[in-house]
Amino acid sequence: MMVRVTEIELTEARALAESLRKVYTAVAERIGADNAASPLITKVTGHLGCPLSDVVVVEEKYRLYEHAALQVAADLYLDAHSPGAQWFGIVGGERRWESIINMLLSAMREGSRMFGRPDYGTAPIGPDATIEVVQLGLVATTAPDGSPVVIGLSNRDDYDAYSLLTVLSAGRQAATAVRGEIDRLMREHDPFRGQVLSFGFSEHRDNELLTFLPRPELGAEEVILPEGRLEAIEDHIVGIAELAGRLTAAGQHLRRGLLLYGPPGTGKTHTTRYLIGRLRDHTAVLMTGPAMRKIDYAVAMARKLAPSIVVVEDVDLIAEDRSQYETSPLLFSLLDAMDGISGDVDVTFVLTTNRVEALEKALVQRPGRVDLAVEIPPPDAAARERLILLYARNQPIVADVAKVVAATEGVTASFIKELLRRVILVALRSDEPALTDGHFDTALQAMAGDNQALTRALLGSQETGTVTGPKDERAPARLQPPSC
Repeated sequence: MMVRVTEIELTEARALAESLRKVYTAVAERIGADNAASPLITKVTGHLGCPLSDVVVVEEKYRLYEHAALQVAADLYLDAHSPGAQWFGIVGGERRWESIINMLLSAMREGSRMFGRPDYGTAPIGPDATIEVVQLGLVATTAPDGSPVVIGLSNRDDYDAYSLLTVLSAGRQAATAVRGEIDRLMREHDPFRGQVLSFGFSEHRDNELLTFLPRPELGAEEVILPEGRLEAIEDHIVGIAELAGRLTAAGQHLRRGLLLYGPPGTGKTHTTRYLIGRLRDHTAVLMTGPAMRKIDYAVAMARKLAPSIVVVEDVDLIAEDRSQYETSPLLFSLLDAMDGISGDVDVTFVLTTNRVEALEKALVQRPGRVDLAVEIPPPDAAARERLILLYARNQPIVADVAKVVAATEGVTASFIKELLRRVILVALRSDEPALTDGHFDTALQAMAGDNQALTRALLGSQETGTVTGPKDERAPARLQPPSC
């Protein structure tokens, strides 16, 4: 059944709707007026000298690991333009997903945000050092031209988490100038500069992680390589760094690439650690495993914090020959990253691999990517003797070192390092100060047993056979190759 609405009823309904609209508008205006006078809104608009609707917002996004540098830069800016300025915060409601300007608008429209204290956290700036950072807060200051501005720092928890710099001002030019000045201060005073950083990876929202490592302290005598190879490496990497200014003035590029290749355990990583220790003023960025998917971030950091060295361990994991394997997108990221470094930027790439034959030719055969390739082979007899004496450290040796050298033919530097650790452990247990033939014999017998095949493989040993017993009590056990 149809219901007829008379003209009089329609007019009355319209009048009621209009009355309700006026009531709602009046209430909203009253609430807005009250909220606009809240301490939070008053703090911001009172300093800027304009209503929130007229505020210009300039923002800049940074990676989460850059928050420490952002805080350092903000503190330096405040010291220069408004010493003694105090940070204040926004409290109330869910704040992880909203920008600072949206929180301020919510405070004005709904009263759901209030004036409060800032949120603080800590961020690492070294292996054993942290600083306090503002995770959500604002501070009233001035632009370089003296115009009033409000700076905000916050961490956003979107899918791609990041740190956000927000500058509020009555004019865009003033806000942009503040952002530019803080960005300049970040580059000049980045606490990551000169640090040793290991790039990691978290599956949680694809976040990248950074770990600070102490700079290695290795002397040249602790790097046992065939004659002339360490000198060639140092001349190519350290020598160019020492003459960087003069090379640039002569029109020569500084970018360089080093490839270290050889079986596992021969000393490739040990050599890179030595180079990092030699280049004490260089920022070092280490990449390995799943973290390689962040190679573009790592190289961007190295470029910004130059002079720097980027170490990519087991590069064959992402740079296999395209003619034999399906191309990894990370290969192109690596090639683009290496090509994208300007010639006058002092950035060194050090790549290591156990499978040099599997590497993409475009990586190893194109000039400007890898300029020097050095094989790190298993140690020969002379090198094994030096390694035995090195890893014995300060322990006296009364054993026949020549017999130990003969017994360890075909093993790697890693194997000898572990052997000496076990020999010293045997000596300590027997409460004898010097390392004897018996101590070496016991350790070699244990490491050469059938049940230690996996251990030998992990240490890179080429010997996986059984032990032939010593001819006399003082002769150390010899690692024998398997019979065919």
